[in-house]
Amino acid sequence: MSQDLPQTTYAILGLLTFGDELTGYEVKQRADATLRFYWVAPAMSQVYKELARLTDLGLVEARTRADGGREVTTYALSPAGEQTLRAWMTETPAGFPVLKHTVLLRLLMSRASDPETVRRMLRAYLDELDAALDDLTGVRESLRSADEPGQAFYYPSVVADWGLDYFVAEARHTRKALERLAEHPDRSDEP
Repeated sequence: MSQDLPQTTYAILGLLTFGDELTGYEVKQRADATLRFYWVAPAMSQVYKELARLTDLGLVEARTRADGGREVTTYALSPAGEQTLRAWMTETPAGFPVLKHTVLLRLLMSRASDPETVRRMLRAYLDELDAALDDLTGVRESLRSADEPGQAFYYPSVVADWGLDYFVAEARHTRKALERLAEHPDRSDEP
């Protein structure tokens, strides 16, 4: 079955591995708080579409309950979902990540721009990296007290630490690029 499901489906299954039942809205919140740092966080409509698909496949269990006069549906990983996720983890290669780095793409084509625009873009990227570092630091701190081996957020804490290292490295590379651009003025007008 693992060949038939898109990566986002596995991401949503993974968000349900922490032993709690979540509404579609809560799945989206968890995706926004975690996936956005290293994967595309699905849109709300996609979350509900995937939860419906997972329910139809018997990979998640949907429970409807009354909550203050309205019906709320929560979702939990089913035994079949856990088995499918485990099979995907053990039987499919991790694969090499596809990097879609818009800053590097723009830097590659910077001959079509002017040096100050390129430097401004890199400084803006540093600002975005600082904001991402702040956000991910907050996520990492929220995992404390449940991040020891065997605890629910052990693996998410490893991912958060990896992400923090990645953002620090990105900032270092960006600063190096800015230094290189300052040391060697643009020569794009030369033949």
